[in-house]
Amino acid sequence: MSRLIVISNRVSAPTGSHSGAQGGLAVALQSALKEMGGIWFGWSGEQTDAFTGQVNLHRGDGYTTATVDLEEQDIEEYYNGYANRTLWPLFHYRIDLAEYERGFAGGYQRANERFAETVRPLIEEEDAVWIQDYHMIPLGQELRNRGCANRIGFFLHTPWPPRRLLGTLPEAAELVETMFAYDLIGFHTDEWLQSFCDFARLDMGAELEEGGVIRYKGRSVRVLVCPIGIDAREFRELSASDTARDTFQQMELSATGRAMIVGVDRLDYSKGLEERFLGYQRFLREHPEERKEVFLLQIAPPSRAAVESYQRIRNALETLSGKINGEHADLDWVPIRYVNQGYPRDVLAGVYRASKIGLVTPLRDGMNLVAKEYVAAQDPEDPGVLILSRFAGAADQMPDAVLVNPHSAEEISDAILQALRMPRAERIRRWRAMMEGIEREDVLWWRKRFTDALLEVPLADPEAEDATV
Repeated sequence: MSRLIVISNRVSAPTGSHSGAQGGLAVALQSALKEMGGIWFGWSGEQTDAFTGQVNLHRGDGYTTATVDLEEQDIEEYYNGYANRTLWPLFHYRIDLAEYERGFAGGYQRANERFAETVRPLIEEEDAVWIQDYHMIPLGQELRNRGCANRIGFFLHTPWPPRRLLGTLPEAAELVETMFAYDLIGFHTDEWLQSFCDFARLDMGAELEEGGVIRYKGRSVRVLVCPIGIDAREFRELSASDTARDTFQQMELSATGRAMIVGVDRLDYSKGLEERFLGYQRFLREHPEERKEVFLLQIAPPSRAAVESYQRIRNALETLSGKINGEHADLDWVPIRYVNQGYPRDVLAGVYRASKIGLVTPLRDGMNLVAKEYVAAQDPEDPGVLILSRFAGAADQMPDAVLVNPHSAEEISDAILQALRMPRAERIRRWRAMMEGIEREDVLWWRKRFTDALLEVPLADPEAEDATV
C-alpha cells in the first residue's frame, strides 16, 4: 500500500487528543492517516521574519506531521487575502463580499510555490499525494513543475460556485487550468461537480468523456462525487465517555425541564447565524405558548478575526442576540445563550445528546459534519431532531432531517415547532435512517472511495508525456 501524503493549509498534531481546536476536516484526515500511514504537510499557523522552508517534523499516532512557518506578507496575501477574502466568499456564493486584488492573487501563487518547493523532497516515488481544499488549488501544478510524477488528487471541501459566479474571478480560467495537473478531483455533491464541469466545458472548451473524465490541452482528470463522513464509531464512543456523560447531566440540570435547541458553528457568514436567530425570534413571537419551554444554545467560536467581514458578523450577532433576549427574557429564563468559544469534542458530544433539536442552517456549506455528529451522539431510544439547511452538502445524504430554507424565518420557525411536537416513533424512524447512512458512508468510506480511485490511475510515463500542463 502506498503511503499517503496529505497536504492542507493547516495541520493538527497527532496527539490523539479530543481538542476543541480540531475541526471536522482535521478529524477526518487524522482518521485517514492513522489507517494508511504517511505524512501530513502544511502551514504551522506560525509567522517567521523570513521564509526559510525549514520543516518541523512531529511523529506519532502512525503518521508524521511536517509544517513550515510563513512570513507576514504570505499570511496577509495568501491566507487572509486570497483564500479568505476572495475564494471563500466566492465559493459560498457571496460575490458581494469577495475582494479581487492582484496582490492577493500573487501572494496565493507565491505561497503555493513555496509549499511545493518545501514538500517535494518529502515525497517518495510510490506515494499518493492528496491535496485538500481551496487554499492549495494550484499546488498540484507546482509539484508537476518540479518533476513530481506521482498520482496527485485534490479534494474540495467547500462548494464550487456556478460558472457565472466563478466568472467574476479575474483569473478564473487560469486557476481552473492548473487543476488539470491533478489525476483526480473530488467534490461533496453532484451539484458542485457539475458546476466545475460546466465552467471547464463552456468557458474553457474542455471535453467531457465517459467515466467522469474531462480532457483539456492533452491532460485528463477524473472528477468524483465523494461526500466526507465522520468516524461514526469513534464519535459514538465519545458520546459515552465520562466527560460526555458529565456534560449531559450538566446541561440537563441547567435546562430545568426546558427543551434545548443547539447550534454549533464557526463564526462565519456562510453559516446563516443571523438568519437562524431571526427564525428563532419569529418562533418566539408566533408561539408564545412555547416561549418559556425552550432555549437556544448557540456555540460560535470566532475565526479569521483579521478579516473585516468576520468582525461585522460577530458584532451583528451580539446585537441581535441582545435584542432577542431583551424582548423575550424573563426573570427565570433567557431565550438565547450565545457563547463565543470552542469546546472539546467530548464535551460537544454531551451537549448534542442533551439537546432536543440540532439546528444546522448554513446558507451554503460544502458538507457540514456537525449535522452528522449531532445524529451520531443521540440516544437511540429517545433521539433529538435534526433541522438541516437544504443548502448544506449533508442534505443530499440526510433527507430524513427536517430540511429548511435557511433564508426563510417562517420555515425555521415552523421546523422548530414541528421538531418539538414530533412523536417519538417518528423521531426514532428519522434517526435510524440517518444513522444508517452515517455509519455506511463514514470517514473511512470517504477515504477509501477517494484513495482507491486515485490509486487506480496509471502512473504517467515521463518519457511518453510531459507531466506539466
